[in-house]
Amino acid sequence: MESNLNSLGTRFGRLTDIVIDSIPGIIGGIILLIIGKYVIALVNRLLHKRFEKRNVDPSIRAFISSIVKIVMWVMLLLTVASQVGIQTTSFIAALSAFGLAVGMALQGSLSNFAGGVLILMFRPFEVGDYISSANGTAGTVERIDILYSTLIGDDGVRIFSPNGPLANSVIKNYTKIVQRMFEYTVSISYDKNIKDAKDIILRVLRSNETVLTSPEPTVFVKELGTSSIVLTVRAWTRREDYWPARNSMQEKIMLELERNDLSVAPNPTQISIISNASDQGKQVNTDG
Repeated sequence: MESNLNSLGTRFGRLTDIVIDSIPGIIGGIILLIIGKYVIALVNRLLHKRFEKRNVDPSIRAFISSIVKIVMWVMLLLTVASQVGIQTTSFIAALSAFGLAVGMALQGSLSNFAGGVLILMFRPFEVGDYISSANGTAGTVERIDILYSTLIGDDGVRIFSPNGPLANSVIKNYTKIVQRMFEYTVSISYDKNIKDAKDIILRVLRSNETVLTSPEPTVFVKELGTSSIVLTVRAWTRREDYWPARNSMQEKIMLELERNDLSVAPNPTQISIISNASDQGKQVNTDG
């Protein structure tokens, strides 16, 4: 019984010594935790002010702020644990392995995240813009998220485009322009007068108020085909008038050319009949 009490007293004494020896580290850890908490809050405030000054998108503000806050808290806790006397080497190794595994598993998502950051920071397009990209995406931007952008196609279908490929492709923004050119070709027969056709087309274009006079509309010979002369028609209009002007002008030009007997040349169909000498003189039975 007495030996048990002595053993218990020895262990208690060792524990007391450990606690006493750890007091400076614990106090230093608490002070470091308080200071670190203040520094994290200060960094977040400065980051928000910087975002507001640069007019960064709200969605990317919240995401980057959260990432910075998490990273700083992890670093602070590791520093406090080391100050108290806790061995953090194995914990850091496990955390690194976990981060590597997560990074490899989410490689595509990380690429989309990076693309989303680039889009939200540099703003090649915004919500409401009509865009098309080299990867085949086209439509009106409905929403820009950190991983995907949502577009509404010309047929009303909602398109979810990953930000990674979208940010790395050539993007055409049709909303960020003031004027836009429309172009199409018209074919006329060789027996028609080219000058008359050009004058008629230009007269139709200039009579429409949606077609701009500067730059002036132009009509020129694109090529001399096997059976027709191909004319190229180019005209400029305001961005918001592009589709109505383009579609209506083509019909009006066709009708005016037909009214002046300068109708579009038909595509010829060539039929070749090959006769075998051995078949000559044979009677073809058509009675079924």
